Amino acid sequence: LCKSFITCWNHFVDEDSDENPKLSKEAKIYWSINPKTKGGNKISHEVEFVVDANFGVPGAIIVTNKYKKEFYLESIVAIEGLVYLPNDTPVGLKRLREKELKQLRGNSDDSRTTSDRIYDYDVYNDLGNPDKGDEFVRPILGNQSQPYPRRCRSKRPPTNSDVNVESPVSKYMPKYVPRDEAFGDLKAKAITEGKWKAMLRSLVPTLKQKVAINGEAIKSFSDITELYKESLPPFEEGGDECWEKGGLPKLLNKMIKECGQDVFKFDSPKLISRDIPSCCLRDDELGRLTLAGMNPLSIERLKVFPPVSNLDPSIYGPQDSALKEEQIICHLNGMSVQQAIEENKLFILDYHDVYLPFLDRINAHPTKKAYATRTIFVLTDMGSLKPIAIELSLPEKNRNGPPKCVVTPPVDATTCWLWQLGKAHVCSNDAGAHQLIHHWLRTHACLEPFIIAAHRQLSVMHPIYKLLHCHMRYTMDVNAQGRQLLLNAGGIIESHFFTAACSMEVSASVYQNWWRFDMESLPADLIRSWWPKLSTPNNLISILTTIIWLASAHHAAVNFGMYPYGGYFPVRPPFMRRLVPNKHDPDYTTFLADPEGYFLASLPCLDQMLHYISVLHILSTHSADEEYLGDRKDLSAWAGDPEIVEAFYKFSMEMKKIGKEIEKRNGDPNLTNRCGAGISPYELLLPSSGPGVTCRGVPN
Repeated sequence: LCKSFITCWNHFVDEDSDENPKLSKEAKIYWSINPKTKGGNKISHEVEFVVDANFGVPGAIIVTNKYKKEFYLESIVAIEGLVYLPNDTPVGLKRLREKELKQLRGNSDDSRTTSDRIYDYDVYNDLGNPDKGDEFVRPILGNQSQPYPRRCRSKRPPTNSDVNVESPVSKYMPKYVPRDEAFGDLKAKAITEGKWKAMLRSLVPTLKQKVAINGEAIKSFSDITELYKESLPPFEEGGDECWEKGGLPKLLNKMIKECGQDVFKFDSPKLISRDIPSCCLRDDELGRLTLAGMNPLSIERLKVFPPVSNLDPSIYGPQDSALKEEQIICHLNGMSVQQAIEENKLFILDYHDVYLPFLDRINAHPTKKAYATRTIFVLTDMGSLKPIAIELSLPEKNRNGPPKCVVTPPVDATTCWLWQLGKAHVCSNDAGAHQLIHHWLRTHACLEPFIIAAHRQLSVMHPIYKLLHCHMRYTMDVNAQGRQLLLNAGGIIESHFFTAACSMEVSASVYQNWWRFDMESLPADLIRSWWPKLSTPNNLISILTTIIWLASAHHAAVNFGMYPYGGYFPVRPPFMRRLVPNKHDPDYTTFLADPEGYFLASLPCLDQMLHYISVLHILSTHSADEEYLGDRKDLSAWAGDPEIVEAFYKFSMEMKKIGKEIEKRNGDPNLTNRCGAGISPYELLLPSSGPGVTCRGVPN
């Protein structure tokens, strides 16, 4: 990274000087003179500073790069890593501290360049692109009518069609994140390679057709499963020649080679049956994964039966549910519904109020159909959850059948397939909630304002900044790329989830009506207390614990299982193309004649899902430079405080104990929900991991 002709000018700063800090004479570094190689592309230099006898105690080093190109300054080893509260900051450093904070806050009217380090707030006005047409118009999120967390201001010019909407990222207007927030080399390389693989994998149907390999029509579920078992052989003897005869550009062949032999092969997700390919997620497995899958955050204890909607009945119809006691009582082992509620035996996965306001717009899409679902689970005597009823709701004035219907566990062949279709719609609802609410909103969008505030208000010398810094790493760059590729109009989320163009409005609706940041860590989410006043050390601990929990363990639980638990799309489709048939549907006869074919036709088509699972694979991947809870590669920031270093080592040992305890429980045959034949152990909260898709590891 460091060019041999870069020159740096360095100054020592006296920490005890008066208002104007005392500077030493410049000490220049010429990269071509006496560099010491540390391995890889890292080099180190020794610098001598000449100061007067009365200079005082050095408190900081100022490094100025006199070359036009940037270099990465990894560390300075000179002064103990002391921390200072604002009132305790040595006089000689106060003005420098204030100057840096002023630079970080910047001027809201200035344009941004990639080298800037400006942290400022803005609304979500960069999701749409009205210049491309009305179908790419999206509402601005973060205003009074649609509240949403703030993002970092990027200051690209407005669109031609709407001055309130920021132009999308392009070659001439690159994305902006403060320079210190950008991905490191290893992380950037891993993501770039993942993007190439995703693009190539999405071309599989076209490539196969070009080289006369089997067609892409899905004839059975085993055709889908073959994606995870076999790889196309472009590099066997004569393989290059075969692909070139198919008319593929040489550049594409080169890309395929660089991505490796596994470019067309997906790792087996956890939900693929080892023996018989199937679309059917067993009832007990659906219950288990609702607690120990990629989204363990939506299920709640059932408190009232039948459940009641909180939506306005004048707009959305009666608030009553179609669920009846007679539909579920046979599954309650002799108890009444009220007894089961009192004994904490009933649970609910309730997406009725989340999705119903958007269903008219969602179902207007030609290839996406959805319900607002409610699923009732019972806690069995074996300690497992079992779904016993699914309510499928549509808007009151829909034209696709009755507004509400209930499906229950099967009693014959017909109800068996209706039950499977109902569960698929539940999983589709759950996939949307996982991505838009529990993943993006809670661990990305809601953390960005705290990261911006930390940089605007806390100096790098502040102890709280040093504590939070490792937990803020990469979040803003991930979020910026997310707005550019995932969340934007026509982006990956809209293309591959049933919420389509309503996706971010669903997220904003939940933020406005259902979710509070102060209830994100235990025990606050149990006692429903308000955000604590920052008046005592315990309150500060509570606030910091919530922020760190969301950035680390919560994020790990909902992020790194996306491909392992969601990569086999027949059992967790992100959208469905057909509703559950009823006796009055024209397609009901077709369903009765070929229920499996009807199910296949209800799933997304193969080319869409190839792209979708490729993206899940990228998002579930650990980079090689990841730091995990209890793991710090560089402790120099705390070198001046042995008490902090000792506390960290104790914390590190505690993380290792937790890892061993999780592994012990996963191997306990008495714990049948995590140990048994064909049962995948829950490992997402194991603290450590290697690189790649591992379904474990809690990064800082």
